[in-house]
Amino acid sequence: MVSSAHEAMHQIFREDPGLFARALPKAGIALPEPMAFQLLDTDLTEIRPLERRVDTLLRIDTAGGESYLLAVEMQGRRDPDKLNSWTYYLAHLYAKYELPPVLLVVCQDKSTAAWAAEPIRIGPPIHTSIAVFPLVLGPDNLPAIIDPEEAARDLPLSVFSALTHAKDPALPAILDALATALVDTGGEAAKGWAEYTEIGLGNPRTRAIWRNLMETYTSRFPGRGTIVEESIIKGQTLGQTQGRAEDILRLLTLRGIDIPEAARERITDCTDLETLSTWFDRAVTATSTDELFADA
Repeated sequence: MVSSAHEAMHQIFREDPGLFARALPKAGIALPEPMAFQLLDTDLTEIRPLERRVDTLLRIDTAGGESYLLAVEMQGRRDPDKLNSWTYYLAHLYAKYELPPVLLVVCQDKSTAAWAAEPIRIGPPIHTSIAVFPLVLGPDNLPAIIDPEEAARDLPLSVFSALTHAKDPALPAILDALATALVDTGGEAAKGWAEYTEIGLGNPRTRAIWRNLMETYTSRFPGRGTIVEESIIKGQTLGQTQGRAEDILRLLTLRGIDIPEAARERITDCTDLETLSTWFDRAVTATSTDELFADA
């Protein structure tokens, strides 16, 4: 079963197709400047009953008028069978689209990245018939972003860097910088990338670190309506409504008023603090829950 971390590591290139062009130079890899991107079908299955799918596939049109295909694969561990699959992908893509294909493998640990970067040579010892040279982005060549200001300048790249370093001992510092950048940026885009990061981390422990950061962070720019301020306000409101609902139920119980299950659920499910305040005032004298909800 494909994990959420696996999906996030390659689907981020669907969210932001230009991300690879900003990430590769940081790893010392230069490609022609892209001008246009096109998401392509990832199904590489032939008529034979053998299903083959590349994780993400992009068509890249460059500033120089040339075009090529970028096949993105997320690899979580060493898998010798992938060497055959990757060779097949590139040969099939070249035959199908008549465009030169490039294989980009993204990894979350240095050992897998080093293995994936090894050239794949097919042929007898005296002659190589096919050679595949994957491009690899991993924690060994993609710098970790631990400066909040740098992270804020390119949120998609910062999220990708954090996911790439998900197994790095320095991950808490990386997530701290990213959380600061998202909090101070605010807006729907920041919310989306915050959620994407949580899903992409996969590991329950690291996801818990991330959730704690996003729930407790204090914005450096109060009053701007940033994501953390909205989270704090939402949390405070939720705490108030839950507390008021508990007060109503306790008061009715102390007064010996029968509380049917439907009425109990209506009280605990209510999220409007003004309504709950009205019910609390009525609970002081009401003789039944019907009287509590009258004209509600």
